[in-house]
Amino acid sequence: MPRKIRVLVGKPGLDGHDRGAKVVAAALRDAGMEVIYTGLHQSPAQIVEAALQEDVDVVALSILSGAHMTLFPEVLELMRARGLGDRLLSGGGIIPPDDMGALAGLGVGRLFGPGASTRDIARYIRDWYRERHGEEALAAVAPAAEVPAGRGSESWLGAGPVVAAPPARGRARAAAPRPRAARARAKPSRAAGKTVAARPRKAARGRRPARG
Repeated sequence: MPRKIRVLVGKPGLDGHDRGAKVVAAALRDAGMEVIYTGLHQSPAQIVEAALQEDVDVVALSILSGAHMTLFPEVLELMRARGLGDRLLSGGGIIPPDDMGALAGLGVGRLFGPGASTRDIARYIRDWYRERHGEEALAAVAPAAEVPAGRGSESWLGAGPVVAAPPARGRARAAAPRPRAARARAKPSRAAGKTVAARPRKAARGRRPARG
């Protein structure tokens, strides 16, 4: 029975930068996929457990900490141990080409570096799904249109729109009052053409009556 491609976007390790991961998650969602984002500081075991509970087709890791040679193999090993060896493990981050080749030799899917297009990421996932489940399954999963052009240049590290946070509960705080403008007016100074603040004038006093 055809269904949408389900993708889990994970941030393993101590990496605290997730803007790029949220951009990719939003782009894959716009491409017609169901996307689950795990949040920051997830362990490989937590990511694999979430992938198992959500029954995802793809696990995509965003790693900017330089620990990709440790985290990708560990996640892949756990996926195989939990019966998810037939799912796609992909991702991106700051990964040298030599390391990408070494991880591919272990069974990790295509990895994307800085500057990669979200269109290429979505196309790669769709192509993998087509090869795994057939063209008829893909036809009911993703729309014919590509990812919106506005997000074509964004990557795992790029700037762009992020997944909106839920609105805060309770009443909105009133805006802080604006500071009042200074009452003292500026007047030109005779010395060196500088501008100085005029001194506030004293209240005018009434004239004293003349003595008889």
